[in-house]
Amino acid sequence: MASVRYIENDIDKAVDFYRDRLGFSIEKHNPGAFAELTRDDLHLFLNAPGAGSAGKAGGHPQPGGWSRFMLVTKDLDGMIDDLRSAGAHFRGDVAEAGAGRQILVEDPSGNVVELFEYARR
Repeated sequence: MASVRYIENDIDKAVDFYRDRLGFSIEKHNPGAFAELTRDDLHLFLNAPGAGSAGKAGGHPQPGGWSRFMLVTKDLDGMIDDLRSAGAHFRGDVAEAGAGRQILVEDPSGNVVELFEYARR
């Protein structure tokens, strides 16, 4: 199992986004401060800036950047349509290469999630 930690400006809005738009399940949720979500073999830990140990590991953590995790889907276009209708923000357009197609979507704090669909063979 892999785990990722993202810093979120609004934990509760991020929980709604990951649960309702990307299919995560809530394991723990301390409103306004912390959440642990799961999807398949991924644990996603969400912290408010400075909450818990997130502000004590060196520097001042904040959302954004280009680091990301990837979610594989069999219906990239459908996922994009659902996210767009919910007001999600994307970085760029769908990119296509030999292995498949991808697009980057931002969570409510600007953290990036890559949505990927393998090429049909």
